[in-house]
Amino acid sequence: MQWEEVRKIYPDQYVKLQILTSHTEGNTKYVDEVALIKAIQDPREATHELLRSKDGIIVSHTSNEELKIELRTLRGLRGVIQYEN
Repeated sequence: MQWEEVRKIYPDQYVKLQILTSHTEGNTKYVDEVALIKAIQDPREATHELLRSKDGIIVSHTSNEELKIELRTLRGLRGVIQYEN
């Protein structure tokens, strides 16, 4: 299912999706095709679902015109450990 179809069927609400196909340009992942898992009415539930999502599962609001994900590297997070006594 294309993102535009999801937006027409479920306007102005959160949706939980499985990414089926995507492509990457630079540091942005553009989602081309998705499978709808469920529509979510409650913003708290949407946040909870977003925090638990992984492995190609995303939560987005259908007010977004494009479905894209900014990719970030986690450089600089290792090797810095501070101990306090």
